[in-house]
Amino acid sequence: MEDHLTHVREDGSAHMVDVTAKNETSRTAVATGRVRTREDVLDMIFSGDLPKGDALPVARVAGIMGAKKTPEIIPLCHPLPLGKITVDFSREDGSDFGAVRIEASVKTRGVTGVEMEALTAVTSAALTVYDMIKAVDKHAVIDDVRVLAKSGGKSGDWDIREDA
Repeated sequence: MEDHLTHVREDGSAHMVDVTAKNETSRTAVATGRVRTREDVLDMIFSGDLPKGDALPVARVAGIMGAKKTPEIIPLCHPLPLGKITVDFSREDGSDFGAVRIEASVKTRGVTGVEMEALTAVTSAALTVYDMIKAVDKHAVIDDVRVLAKSGGKSGDWDIREDA
């Protein structure tokens, strides 16, 4: 592994990494995040009974759109031909508070990975859930956003879900 930041030139300025010599491979990344909220709000979310409407289908589309727009909002990301994007939701219950768990998987065949696209899908979906519940819970929290797994490319495959 290289011991320097690849997006920073010797003079300290940022640049887009040259990936033209890299081999094209199938690449996948899985990311997760959650929106913590009250149990009564979770009931509304998962029954589609929010004042703004059914949040999860809207958030799924927002996540897919976010992944596709990643190079437009993250300055040094390469545009990639995304082959598949999935955004799924599950409910985490607690005593007073629970969460909407969001998981996004992004696939491509290209010369660079799709971790940023998976993270952008998760955060776009989370922001949409937050937007749709803020009328009933102004104190909802988006947290635990991270990459869970990646495959393809020179650095190899890893999956923290297998380590748990």
